[in-house]
Formats: sequence, structure tokens, C-alpha cells
Amino acid sequence: MRRRSIEIPGFRHEHPIPAASRIGPFVVSGGISGMDPVTGRLPDGIEEQCALVFAHMKEIIEAASGTTDDILKITVWLKDGAHRKFVNQQWLRMFPDPEARPARHTFVGQELAGTMLIQCEFWAVLNGGT
Repeated sequence: MRRRSIEIPGFRHEHPIPAASRIGPFVVSGGISGMDPVTGRLPDGIEEQCALVFAHMKEIIEAASGTTDDILKITVWLKDGAHRKFVNQQWLRMFPDPEARPARHTFVGQELAGTMLIQCEFWAVLNGGT
């Protein structure tokens, strides 16, 4: 099984790191921020950054030939714990079935760089296994 880098248009890390990596049925993302793919900047507010994080996550898993149903675990970092409600809004849109949601762990702290208010990563297992 060869490792394959996964990229999506308008989303790049500052360093030479792919958006995600896939080996066989396993897909693991790097850090996913709420960077606007058109402007290349972080929006000012948490609602827009959060919506973009979830949109990027969906695009990344689809670029790896999967769907959000293949996501097994998501880790979220928030600059402010009060922003968890915005994560939950996007979470319920992406994973409406309470019987089929991925695991999630959320950390709150000031470690996020600059104006970044949210970042996440995910682990997925694709059903096809190719």
C-alpha cells in the first residue's frame, strides 16, 4: 500500500504538508483551518471560520474518494470555549444521525496562531479499502 497525498483547491499549508494522507482505506488529515479558499485569509468571525473548517473537511475526504460517513474521529481545537456552540451547529448539519456520528474531542486553549479561532483534524476509514 502506497501513501498518497490528498490536496484540495484553494487550501494549502504554509509548510510542505498535504491536506491529508491516505494509505489503503485509512485517511488522516493535517490541521484544517477556516482559511477562505478565495482570499487565502482567515475570516474575522468564528461562525465563518467554523463553516469553512467543516466545508474543507468534506472536500478533503471527498478528494480521498470517501464521504463524511467514513470519518471515524475528529479532534477540534478552539481558542475560546464559548465557540463550541458554533462547532455543534456545523456538527449537527454534517452528522445529523445520532446513531452514526464520529467520535470527537475538543481542546480549548490559546495555542492557535494569530487570528485562527478553530482548527481540526480527522481520521477516516474508507469502506472501499482501495
